[in-house]
Amino acid sequence: MDILLRLLLRLILVPLGYLAAVLAGFLVIVFGPWRLGEMMTSTDPNAPAWAFFGLVFAGPFLVAMLGFMMWLPASIGILLAEAFAIRSWIYHAGNGAISAWLGWNLFDFIDDSPVPLHQPLHIVAAGLAGGFAYWAVAGWSAGFWKPVFRRASTAAAVTPVTPDAAIPR
Repeated sequence: MDILLRLLLRLILVPLGYLAAVLAGFLVIVFGPWRLGEMMTSTDPNAPAWAFFGLVFAGPFLVAMLGFMMWLPASIGILLAEAFAIRSWIYHAGNGAISAWLGWNLFDFIDDSPVPLHQPLHIVAAGLAGGFAYWAVAGWSAGFWKPVFRRASTAAAVTPVTPDAAIPR
């Protein structure tokens, strides 16, 4: 029964972890190469309007693109982590970085404009943030068949062994 409950929990946590990873990658790109934070605090009177436009209209498109482009490479790493109960944050952060880089290279044909979003450093940084966010939500307890916290066994605590009992008489 525990295994079935853990499987159902994994079926909920894994998509939530992936959503957290996509949102973390989105925030890294929006406040990194897009520089929306600098635009909102700029002295230029038109800059906050452009920042709002970018966040409201281009932001959901970016979230959708991140979600669809990184899904295939990330799912392979997620399946490996679930199958072998890999719970290391380094594994999940590396999976995020590799998934972001592979997804960026697989779907590079979508847009050929030379904007800073297409620099590998920003893509890998977004992947690292996404991988760490996935680990924080779902990766730390990966593997439905391996319990996170072990219960103390009652068979070992039947009778205590004293040093006098070990000596034969």
